Amino acid sequence: MELVNNQREKSLWATLLPLSLAGCLLFSLISITLMESFLALALLFWLIVLFRRETELRLPSFFWPLLIYAALSIVVCFFSVNPAVSFKDARELLLYFVVPITMSAAAYPRGRSWMTASLLTSGLVSSLYSLGFFIFKSQPGERIQGFMGHYMTQAGLLLLFICAALSFLLFLRDRTRWLWGIAFVLAAASLALTLTRSAWVGLVIAGAFIILLYRPKALILVPVVIALFLLASPQPMKRRALSIFSLHNYANKQRIEYLKAGWKIIREFPLHGTGPDTVDMVFQNPKYGLSEVSRQNVHLHNNLIQIAAERGVPTLLAWVSFIVWAFYSLLKRLRNKGSPVFPYAAAAAAALLALVTAGLFEYNFADSEVAVLFLYLITMPFAFPKKAEP
Repeated sequence: MELVNNQREKSLWATLLPLSLAGCLLFSLISITLMESFLALALLFWLIVLFRRETELRLPSFFWPLLIYAALSIVVCFFSVNPAVSFKDARELLLYFVVPITMSAAAYPRGRSWMTASLLTSGLVSSLYSLGFFIFKSQPGERIQGFMGHYMTQAGLLLLFICAALSFLLFLRDRTRWLWGIAFVLAAASLALTLTRSAWVGLVIAGAFIILLYRPKALILVPVVIALFLLASPQPMKRRALSIFSLHNYANKQRIEYLKAGWKIIREFPLHGTGPDTVDMVFQNPKYGLSEVSRQNVHLHNNLIQIAAERGVPTLLAWVSFIVWAFYSLLKRLRNKGSPVFPYAAAAAAALLALVTAGLFEYNFADSEVAVLFLYLITMPFAFPKKAEP
C-alpha cells in the first residue's frame, strides 16, 4: 500500500512540473506577472522532483557559458557605480533556470505536447488581441503593443513566436501544423503593426534560414515577399521600412550616437563595466556625446555594446560564447530532417538568429519575457530523449 502511494505522489509531482511550465508559456505573450508566477511554480516543482530523485539534472552544453555569463554578471555588481541597483537587476538571472526546468519538463511526449499547445494558444490570443485593438481602438500610425507594456517587447515576443510557428508549419507531420500556419499569419500581421524595424530585419533573416532548411530554391520568395509588403502596406509601415536605409532618420542617428557613447564607456570600464542596469546613469555625463533626448533612454540599443558597457568585455565574451555554442549545437541537430527533433531545432536556431539580428539594433536580451521564451525555445531540442535525436 505504501509503495502505491509513493508511486502516486511521484506521478503527481512529475505531472505538476510540465503543467506549471505550460502555464508559464500560456501567459508568455499575455502577462509577465502570470508568466513569472508559473515559472516560479515550475522551479519549485523541479526542485522537488530533483530532490526526490524523480528526475536527473540534465543540462545542454550551451548552459555552461551561460552560467559563466551569469556568474560574471554577479561579480561585476561589486564594482558597479551603483551596487544596489546592479544587485537588484541581478535577480533576473534566476530566469535562466528555465533551461534545466525545460530539460526535465519536456523529457516526455505528454509534457512537450502541453507546452507546445500552450505556446500556440498564447501566440494566437496575443495576435488576435493586437489585431482587434488595431481595428477598433488604435489611432492612425499608433504602434500596437498588444498585452505588453511596450511595443518593442511585443515585437520581440512575436518575432520568437513566428520562428516557432513557421518551423512547425513547414516541418511538423501532424494536423496541428495548420493551426501553426494560421498563427504564423496572424502573428506576422501583428508584428507588422508594431512598426518595429529591428524585429522586421530579424524576421527576414530567420525566415530565410527556415526556408533554406525547407527548400533552398524557395529562397527566391524572400525578396518577392519583401517587395509585396512594401507595395501593399499602409503608408506608415512603408515609411518605417524604408527608413531603415536612411542616414537622415533621427532614430538611426540616435543609434550611431549610442554606439559611439558605448564604445567610450567600454574603453573607460573595460573589465567590469559600469555595473548591470547602470549605463543610463553613466552616459548622462556630456563627455559621452549623447544629446539630451538620447540621454532619456535607459540602454544603448545593442546587445553587444550594452553587455560590454555595463558588465565588461570578459562577460561579453561569455555571452558570445553562449550564443555561438548554442547555434553550433543546434546545427548538429539539423542533420536529419526526418527526426522528431528537427522542427524544434529549426525553430530554436531561427529564434537565435532572430534575437541576435534584432539585438544589433535593440537590447532585447534584457527583456525578461523575451529571455524566458528564447531560452525555452533553444532548450527544447536538447530535452528530447537520446533515441529521438538523429
